[in-house]
This record gives sequence, C-alpha cells and structure tokens, in this order.
Amino acid sequence: MTNIFQEEVEQLLSKMTLKEKVGQLNQIPAPKDRTDVNWLKEKIRHGEIGSIILAFSETAGNDPQRDTDVEIYNELQRCAVEEGPNGIPLIFGRDVIHGHRTVMPIPLASAGSFDPELVEKCYSCVALEAANDGVHWTFSPMLDVCHDPRWGRIIEGPGEDPYLASVMAKAIVRGFQGEDYSAEGKLAACAKHFLGYGASEGGRDYFRTELSDYTIYNIILPPFRAAVDAGVATVMSSFNDINGQPVTASRKYLTNLLRGYLGFQGFVVADWAALSNLKRQGIGENYEDCSALALRAGLDMDMVDEFYHRALENLVRSGEIPEELVDNAVRNVLRIKMAKGLFRQPYTIKQPVDRRNHLQNAYDLAAASMILLKNDRDLLPLSKDCCVALAGPFKQERRALLGSWVLDGKEDETEHFREAMERTIHGHSGCVICDPDDTAEDAVEKVFASADVVVLALGESHLVTGERNSVADIGLTPHQVELARKAHRNGKKVVGVVFCGRPVALQSVEPYLDAILCAWHCGSCTAKAAADILFGDAEPGGRAPVTFVRTSGHIPMYYNTTPSGLPVNGYYGENSEKNYLDNPGKPMYPFGYGLTYTSFSYSSVTVDTEQMSMDDLRNGGKFHFTVCLRNTGARAGTETVQLYVRDRICSVMRPLRELKAFCKRTLQAGEREDVSFAIGYEELGFYTSDGSYTVEPGAFDIYIGENCLTANMTTIRVTA
Repeated sequence: MTNIFQEEVEQLLSKMTLKEKVGQLNQIPAPKDRTDVNWLKEKIRHGEIGSIILAFSETAGNDPQRDTDVEIYNELQRCAVEEGPNGIPLIFGRDVIHGHRTVMPIPLASAGSFDPELVEKCYSCVALEAANDGVHWTFSPMLDVCHDPRWGRIIEGPGEDPYLASVMAKAIVRGFQGEDYSAEGKLAACAKHFLGYGASEGGRDYFRTELSDYTIYNIILPPFRAAVDAGVATVMSSFNDINGQPVTASRKYLTNLLRGYLGFQGFVVADWAALSNLKRQGIGENYEDCSALALRAGLDMDMVDEFYHRALENLVRSGEIPEELVDNAVRNVLRIKMAKGLFRQPYTIKQPVDRRNHLQNAYDLAAASMILLKNDRDLLPLSKDCCVALAGPFKQERRALLGSWVLDGKEDETEHFREAMERTIHGHSGCVICDPDDTAEDAVEKVFASADVVVLALGESHLVTGERNSVADIGLTPHQVELARKAHRNGKKVVGVVFCGRPVALQSVEPYLDAILCAWHCGSCTAKAAADILFGDAEPGGRAPVTFVRTSGHIPMYYNTTPSGLPVNGYYGENSEKNYLDNPGKPMYPFGYGLTYTSFSYSSVTVDTEQMSMDDLRNGGKFHFTVCLRNTGARAGTETVQLYVRDRICSVMRPLRELKAFCKRTLQAGEREDVSFAIGYEELGFYTSDGSYTVEPGAFDIYIGENCLTANMTTIRVTA
C-alpha cells in the first residue's frame, strides 16, 4: 500500500500547513446535539479534525449512545470537502463490533462455530448495514488471545488459541472489507488491540502485562499477522504496558514489530484517550511529553485526547520533533482515506436494506456457535408434545441476549426465550408454563411439579461483560444455583440453557442439570436458535473456543500449555489430583469440546509417509493424514474434525498440543467419509524469541479427533 496513491498523497501533503497536517491526526467524539454540530463545523473549516468517532464514551458497548444520523454526517462531510482547507474528507469510525441493526453472536461465540466462511458472510452483512448508516471504519476485529475469562473483554475476542484466532481474523477482515473496501457496503477494518491487552494480569481491564518475546511471537502475534496478511486497513494500539513499556509509546511494538516485522502499511489509531494514560503510567509529565512519545513510537491518530492538536505544532516549531514524523503519520491517514474512496465519494447515500438474509445468517451463526455441553441419556432434543416448565432470570430477557458492545441493535426487536419456546412448539400439543416470579419458592415448586421437564434460562447479564466489566467470580449467582437445585430435587429432568458472554464456571450447578446448552449472547437470533436446538429443529454446532473451567480458582487454564518437569499438568490430562488438594484440577469442558445429537466414530489416523527430510519439508513437502469419520447415530449431524500437533523433543518447551487444522463434515445416519489434512513446514515449526521461524528435526505426534483431548494419534518424523 505504500506506493498506492503515493503521487496523490505527496501532492496533497505539499499544500498543507503544519496545522492542517496535525488536524488529520485528530479524532474527536461525535456531536451530541445541533450546538455541537456548529462547533465542529468551525473546527473543520480550520482543518483541525481528521476523523470523528461516532460514540460518546470509551465504554460505548454498554452505555446508551445516539443513533447514527446520516444527515448530520453528510453535513459535516460537506463542510470538510467544500469549506475545509484542501477539501480533505473526514473518516467516520464506530464500534461496529459484532453487528449493527442485525446483531451477530459475540466474537467469542462466533469463534466457537469453527466456520470461517459463515463468519465472513455474517460480517459482510454487518458492513452493509453500518456503511448504509454513514460508517466508514469499524474498530473491529478484536484479536486479543485471552487465557483469563474474568476479563470482561474476552467476549470480543477469538478465545485462547492462536490458530483459531488467526482463521477468524482473516474471516472478519474479509467480511468487513471484501476485496476492495472502497466498494459500496464495505468498511475499513481495525485490528485491535496491539499488543497483549488480553493478557492483562488478573483479568483486570487496562492492567499491566508480563510477556516474553517467545509468547508474543507464538501466541499473541499470529492473529495480527493474519489480519495484516488479509489487508486490514488500520490497527489500534492497546492501553496496557508490556514488561513496563506502555504500548502507546513503544516504537518497538508500533513500528519495529507492526510495520517492520509484520509489514503493516495502514495507519495506527490510539485507543480512547490512550495518550493521557501515559501520564498515569508515569512516563510522560504533560501532553507535550505524551504526544512526542506516541508520535515517535509510530502512533498516527490520537483518539479524543486532542493531545496532538494541542502539542504537535509547538513541538515541531521548537525542533523537539521533526516535521517529517508528522508527515509520515499524515501520509498513512491520507492513504487509507483514498483507499476507502472518500475523495471520490465522500457522502453516504442511504439505500433500502433487506435484512431478511442478514437475520437468516445471524440465525445460522447463532446455532453454529451454541455448544451442547451435556446431554445425559439423550434428554435433548425435547418432544414438542411435552409440557415444559420455564424458569430462570433470563427467560424473558431481551437486551442481554444481544451481548456487550452493541450500539445499534434494538432491544424491542429482540425475541426473548419464552416467546421463542412458545413459537417453536406452536401447533403441537406441548406447552410452556412459566412461573410469574421465580424468587417465590411456592410458585416455582408448583410450576416444576406440573411439568414433564424443566428448562432453566440461566446466565449472566451483558452488564458484567465488555469493557471495564471484569469479575472475580465467573460462576453463576447463588440464586441460579439454588433454582437448579430445587428443580433437581423435584425429580424432573432439568435442562440448563446458559446465556453468557464468557465461559462461565459450572461446577456448582452441573450436578443438578441433565443437559446443558451454552447459548452465549448470540445476538438478534439468540432465543430462536436456542429454542430450535432444544426441540431438534436445529443442531448445536459450536465447539469450545476456550476452556470451560470448573471454578474461578482454576484460572488461568488453557489447553496449549507447555509440559512441566513434575506431574502438574493434570488439568489437561493425567494426575488431576496433583494440582489442588481441594478440587479436581482439570477442565469442566476442554478446548474444542461439543456434543451433537448424533454420535461419530473415528478410524485410526493413517499417513502417506511417516518420515520426511527437512529439505523436502522446506521445499513444500507435506504429510497427508486421513481418518475415516462415521456417523454412528440415528440422525444426521455435523462434526468438527480437529488436528493437533505436539513437537516431542525441541530446544525450547513446546505446547502439549496445538491446533493446526480443522474442518466440518455433515453426515447422514450411518454415512462415512474419509477426512484428510496436509501438514507441512508452516504447521510444524515455531517462532524463536527473536521472531525467526524454525522447524527442528525430530518426532511429532499428530492427533485427529473430536477435541483437544482426543487419543487418536500417530507419529511422524522429520529428519535433518
């Protein structure tokens, strides 16, 4: 992209005053009323604004926000193009994280679909709706690999695995941007947060991180590499420090690593008021210090602080920073504005949008993301002729089902679970009875006694997830646990449907539930998909994109950990009693786990060659693995076949297992199919602490099966 629009950018840059250049690096919040509009127009006329973020607060995901207003945006744009110096258009950004009017599942849930094609299709729908409402640029995807579900923002990311995160990064960027993000109905995407934000200590939002270079290159960086390779237009820096160095002021991360190592060529925007954080982090005394540090680091656009606006002109004129640093940042911003097509078509012309296809895609992704965690004695799917007692705090909840970071979804358009249940069994002899107040014990017991099966709508609110919403205990509330205990005590079969934004800890409630469906906060079609799954009209397609721990005391727990010299890896294998004296130290449900309404068997893994030289591997050689997958159940179903690698002996400790490939296969009852994977140099190596990639000769165990704990394995060898 460096050479794209080079001549146009240089011509424009040569006409700009220093003040106008600094203005291009200044992003301010959206106007709240007509008074703000007039004030903004005056600043635009003087070339003091380059971008507007269509939000009023850093926690816009859970705060009330003003609806988009194309008329106002076009009015401001007209001021920039027709009255501003050099006619440079504004770029409007908004937190279109996982939906616009049509809300898709939270990104963590979407990752659990293991279906990048469907995810890309859904985000293309999101882009069309947002672009039609005047949005040019979305602050998504969030690519923070996270091992701590106490962190509220885990909902926005792809989970704990760098490979799955990388696949989803490409899908979301392509969905937003398409082949050409200047095309109608497309958005410029923003990969965030660069870098390490998801590793905040203790799951505390905005907190410090300690990350080795080895961990950065192998765990944290891969999804950003994938986004850059997919052509992501922009990147957002992260609030946190890494090993005492705030990323906002780090040339190592924002220039050397992002631009030099990854080859990123778009522009870097700060997170909300991140420059002012540098004062609190103790490396800058005032806005001049913070601005100089950030600009030297490679941060192009200042979000809402207006530190650049206040400081950069004086810093250049005093000789403290060279004007060329400002010029480079402006070049980056102008290139993206040109690539977005804003100089060619600066205004939004609203078009009718048929959302029926968008809602269908949202439904498909919701069903594909929901995880059947437990199904004793095949309780599910339920008969539509049974009498269902519906209880629990989320039985008539609407807003929480949309999830956090929803600015434009409509609560009153969102079906709640009771409505969906009643609609699903309409026309059959079954019924849904609902207690009027599940805090009244007599009412609850009476409803339970009159039903064939009890369905409990459990979970967590969107208000305990998202930004600034970390929690110390990720279990369900005591009231919900007690409700499940009452239902179980009644002697009825009990189904728990858990509407959540993080992988909640279920140890306290699992013994009382015969079946558990993790329905997540899956957006506009959450209730419909969950109800259809319960009654067998849809299949639970999700697999765990992150480990489900038994209790908060087990955090952090993730499958791709390194081995220990002593038997303490029980939480993902043998010797689980060696971790804790008071609690079995193994996952409630492991990464990649998920049940279906049928059953599958795997043949032993076969490979075309058990040994290959390093030279052949470097020259493109592949090991080809095959398993025969068979549907051994009584109905059709879809299996997510997963391949994991373990490097047995290496110069550095390598993970017990690493996901390196997956695919989904739908088979009819009794049907079988050979499933094949090709694995080569790219999948068998790792990054060293200096960022170089290597494969070492030796033995590799290859696992192919239903989740990360599959025992279906063969061994290959790479010779020197």
